[in-house]
Amino acid sequence: MSKKPVETTLYSLSFAPPRQPDRRVNDRFLSMLRVGALLIGDRRELCLIRNISAGGMMIRPYSPIAAGTRLSVELKEGDEIDGVVQWAESDLVGISFDVPIDVVALLAESLEGPRRRLPRIEVDCPASIRQDGDVRRSRVINISQGGMCVRANGELTIGAHVVASLPGLTPTPGVVKWTDADTYGIGFNRVLPVCRLMSFIQDQQRDEPLRAAG
Repeated sequence: MSKKPVETTLYSLSFAPPRQPDRRVNDRFLSMLRVGALLIGDRRELCLIRNISAGGMMIRPYSPIAAGTRLSVELKEGDEIDGVVQWAESDLVGISFDVPIDVVALLAESLEGPRRRLPRIEVDCPASIRQDGDVRRSRVINISQGGMCVRANGELTIGAHVVASLPGLTPTPGVVKWTDADTYGIGFNRVLPVCRLMSFIQDQQRDEPLRAAG
């Protein structure tokens, strides 16, 4: 039986703010999401950050916030980012930042402290997934130290041992953990070292303006 992973905050290198979610897709259980602080006028409240990009973020607030509301987001104490609410739907709100942020620097800050692990990072790059003697051309949707989510051009088998090849990374063995249509979750057999994944993310950050222009 396929099994979807617990959802964590998703980081993206895109300069565009997060779009409204497709409600035709079942939401995964919101758990282990990063907590942020919102400053709305003289009011301060907490929120759960579902995903964050260079251009904005999608949050789950604890009180209604209307589209057009100006606010500030505090991702770390004393560091405020100004923005405006672009849309509000059900329990989710999309915020566009006035000035893009450096997501790679934000990821580097997440490595401070005793738990030195990178969260999931949304990327868009090619990958080759080898299962037995077959190779599936794929696109990486997001990646972490422990695994990645891909959209494969061909079927992968739950529980199958595979080898994933991504640009700039050595071939990485793993196991197919779950599937949802043509999307697959692959868990790596070994956690990727922070330095290797950060180097890969920095390469993706340099390529992001070219993808946006294309």
